Amino acid sequence: MPNIAAFPKCYMDELCVTRTLTLFDWIEQAATLGVAGLELYPGFFASFEPAYMEQVRTALQRHNLLMPMLCASPDFTQPDPQARAAEIARMLQMIELVAFFDAPGRRTCRVLSGQRRPGLSEDQGTTMVAECITALLPHAEARGVTLALENHYKDNYWIYPEFAQQLPVFLKLLEAVPSQWLGVNYDPSNALLAGDDPLAVLEAVKPRLVSMHASDRRLRPGASLADLRAQENSLGYASILEHGEIGTGMIDYVAIMHTLHEIGFDGWISIEDGVNGLEELRRSVAFLRGVL
Repeated sequence: MPNIAAFPKCYMDELCVTRTLTLFDWIEQAATLGVAGLELYPGFFASFEPAYMEQVRTALQRHNLLMPMLCASPDFTQPDPQARAAEIARMLQMIELVAFFDAPGRRTCRVLSGQRRPGLSEDQGTTMVAECITALLPHAEARGVTLALENHYKDNYWIYPEFAQQLPVFLKLLEAVPSQWLGVNYDPSNALLAGDDPLAVLEAVKPRLVSMHASDRRLRPGASLADLRAQENSLGYASILEHGEIGTGMIDYVAIMHTLHEIGFDGWISIEDGVNGLEELRRSVAFLRGVL
């Protein structure tokens, strides 16, 4: 049976930019949701110093919450080799972060390909990203942390969308790194935004599935995928995108859960919701538990 975690999509700016909410505030709120774990994002942490990290671990333990998933966002398509090397170094630190919290079972650290920069060819980008991910694998294995490549749309703080957003590119990259320490973090909403069938994407990646994001992101009424493409090359998410309560949007979670049961998936599913408040996130938790 999969485990349920929560991710505070509603508080990204408060936790990462304005700092009007602390990670400890979020842990206290999340403890009321009835989930088993929290997926965290590097920007939530005020520091990576040992004393602060121990305080975070203690706060999680106080509420019997695990930290099995880290939502890291490396940008491996930067043209400068030194910049890519710096991304690798940061990701090694993120692997250590996951290991520090020592969640039982499979713990994952998300990896992304990077931004789809103008002029970057598919072959060039795939080679660059595969080299960077491969460089992380020995440390990931040594620390018992599985890297999870996500079929992603765009990090909140990026200019360009994901290089490997389209399924053929994503699969090509996945095949370029055939390690058991690189799996897939499946996001059905992101598949929809890429113009793909979420169930077809799941079918394609299920042999390497290690974790999942659950959300019901959608386009605002009257908007189209063409409108989304016109807004992609700007900072953050397009204004016509909406996160919604799980089970109220376009994603067929009953069919998805049927596939997960068929393959015996027992990893973590992290709910990305709550843009309209904690009660919405609470309802999403109840819905997901119901379909599991």
